[in-house]
Amino acid sequence: MEKIKYLSRIQLFNELEVEELEKIEPVAPITIMKKGTLITTPHQSQKFLYLIKLGKVRLYQITSEGSELTLDVLGVGHIFGEVGTFTTGSENLYAQTWEDSLICTIDKTEFENFLQKKPDIALKFIEILSKRLQEVEELLEYMAYGSVRKRLLFLLNKLSDKFGVKIYKGEGLHQEEDWILLDIAVTHQELATMMGSIRETVTGLLQDFTAEGIIRKEGQRKPFQIHYSRLKQAIAKDR
Repeated sequence: MEKIKYLSRIQLFNELEVEELEKIEPVAPITIMKKGTLITTPHQSQKFLYLIKLGKVRLYQITSEGSELTLDVLGVGHIFGEVGTFTTGSENLYAQTWEDSLICTIDKTEFENFLQKKPDIALKFIEILSKRLQEVEELLEYMAYGSVRKRLLFLLNKLSDKFGVKIYKGEGLHQEEDWILLDIAVTHQELATMMGSIRETVTGLLQDFTAEGIIRKEGQRKPFQIHYSRLKQAIAKDR
């Protein structure tokens, strides 16, 4: 039942009844993966669909210079990998756990058989894939043509959409207007890797964003807090 509880949190399966989830459970083994585990590579011959039950996964590619360029970080409920004619836009990327994670693996044949029996889930799967591919295309466009400042603003916006958490303070736990907590541990170097830049440049830009009231931190090792409306305004201004 514990495994079924995890399956029900996955975006693809969250509308299924318990009886239907029980049918998926035998073909969807869960693996505990430590931080830094390489899940899949572009050279992997056997294709699987991966679903994140717990934790976060980094998708990246190796540039012609041999450095890593992070294209996305996925959280709970996201899917990646490839099964048959379906692709999530990550089939030519490396996937590595960003933190300790629970990853569900579904075999290509088993998944295709499941989709044939569940056309409503197949349509939902296509919808998720379309959105995912659109995100990847948008990201690549920003990485190719945007200024360094624009790329970092776009990256912070994407991370906020995926991992932003409302901040509540005071005795009555009132929500702090427009400020959200970025619920993902990320260093200046990791941000630089994600946007194809260098740490010194990112550090300078983050200092600018702090002065502009877009971001703040309550301590050196604390996560970023982002003023969502100011971030949106900065992105619109820099278009």
